[in-house]
Amino acid sequence: MNPFKAVMASAIVILMTAGAAGCSDIKPWVKPYERDKLADPVMSLSRHGKADAYMHHVYQARESARGAEGGSGGGCGCN
Repeated sequence: MNPFKAVMASAIVILMTAGAAGCSDIKPWVKPYERDKLADPVMSLSRHGKADAYMHHVYQARESARGAEGGSGGGCGCN
C-alpha cells in the first residue's frame, strides 16, 4: 500500500471519529444548584458588577410604566 494512501486513510478515520464524537450527548458542567453563583453580579464582565445591577434595578423601576425591559411595579423603586 502506498504510504500516502495509508496516511490519508488514517486521517479519514480520525476525522470520522472526531465527527461522531460531536454527536454525543453533552452534559452541562455546571449543576443546576451551582448556577446561582454564576448569576451573581460579581461574575459580570463589567468592572462595577454590583453597581450596574443596582442601576439596572433603578432603571427598571423608573421605566416600568412604559414597558422598557419588561419590569413591573411603579416608579417608586420599592419592589
